[in-house]
Amino acid sequence: MSRTITVIGGGLAGSEAAWQLAQRGHPVRLYEMRPHKSTGAHVSGRLAELVCSNSLGSQLPDRATGILQNETLMLGSMLMRCAQEAAVPAGGALAVDREHFAELVSGHIEAHPGIQLIREEAVELPLDTPCIVASGPLTSPALAAEIGKLTGEDYLYFYDAISPIARADSIDMSRAFQANRYGRGADDSDGAGDYINCPMTREEYQRFVQALQTAETIELRDFEREDPNFFEGCVPIEALAKRGPDTLAYGPMRPVGLRNPHTGARPHAVVQLRQDDLAGSLYNIVGFQTNIRWKRQAEILRMIPGLESAEFARMGQMHRNTFLNAPALLEPSMRFTDRPWLYFAGQITGIEGYVGNIATGLVASLNLSRQLRGLGEWLPPPESMLGALCHYVTASDPKRFQPMKANLGILPPLPRKIKNKAERRRAYAQRADSAMRAAIAALDDRLPDAVQPALSAEA
Repeated sequence: MSRTITVIGGGLAGSEAAWQLAQRGHPVRLYEMRPHKSTGAHVSGRLAELVCSNSLGSQLPDRATGILQNETLMLGSMLMRCAQEAAVPAGGALAVDREHFAELVSGHIEAHPGIQLIREEAVELPLDTPCIVASGPLTSPALAAEIGKLTGEDYLYFYDAISPIARADSIDMSRAFQANRYGRGADDSDGAGDYINCPMTREEYQRFVQALQTAETIELRDFEREDPNFFEGCVPIEALAKRGPDTLAYGPMRPVGLRNPHTGARPHAVVQLRQDDLAGSLYNIVGFQTNIRWKRQAEILRMIPGLESAEFARMGQMHRNTFLNAPALLEPSMRFTDRPWLYFAGQITGIEGYVGNIATGLVASLNLSRQLRGLGEWLPPPESMLGALCHYVTASDPKRFQPMKANLGILPPLPRKIKNKAERRRAYAQRADSAMRAAIAALDDRLPDAVQPALSAEA
């Protein structure tokens, strides 16, 4: 196990992969080009920096992301433990103070004796030595060109947009209110929820939508102009507004489960803000990815009740995300089909969502480690959320492939039809949990002692 492994990319997948490999005794060289060369979306040189939302999704055990979080924890994920440590109030979701989270991950990586962190851009692929490419959706042009030469496939791409962040002390709470939908997760003494909600009447909502429909957006660069392909989970609010006047009210601005305590009435639409740091000084606007020009963007956002005088720590912006045509190129183990020592992990594989990215780093590192030790590959069971994701991105039709995030719809059908939605969710979750526990118990590659207590606590 003395062969040095190269990991390219210090994001979620790359950081998890490097740590898992080092824990298993493999010397690792982790390449991260930041801070010497930025991506345009990152703002620091810290590892595992979250550039979009600060939420890792619902942690309810019968929700898709909750199932995936549990599976990733059972596999001994370091990053998921860091996320729990850096958690901020978010109702039923796992949201983190993004700076604290990145600091925790960076600290673990930098302190590990088996990891050499190299702050340089990787411009070549080491094709004949063990390597995991986790360069992410913002892969540098030089490395992207090298990957393009290897794959012989045209890259697919979609546009991803970032939500604005408002300063908490600039939000007018005489118009906004704190609450979670249906009161979920509100366990503090005054019963207030984790989200700040800005309610809108029908007239306020209609004016807001009209402003979005006519707003000027930031011009895309020349190579980004043709055929913009939005990932459905990150469609900018101005694009949603153009789909129809009620699209936002049934999407990120849906008012279900909320009542305005100032009026006692149910709002026509609601804008929700979620805590973004441990101090509670910053709140991001949930689901409000946008590419509207910044001056006009601020003007439109201040049309929202409670945000009339809002100060913004970050405006929304959009960038291009790049991913492989994974069904034509990758095996479920995340190994590249034509190169025995080359693996890919993270968002570049077409798996969406923070936890999915972390989990693919786990799968790739586990299988590369096993290969180096002469063991057979390990695949998460298809009944698990992680197994379903790995299957989806490697077995879909290459001609119609689109990125996918954790959702119950990609799991195999249940043996019997269950009409009740809540019971059906529980059945999926229980089956996934049992399948993953059995797969880990049968794994002839026990987790290192350093992470064994974490697994035992879950069992």
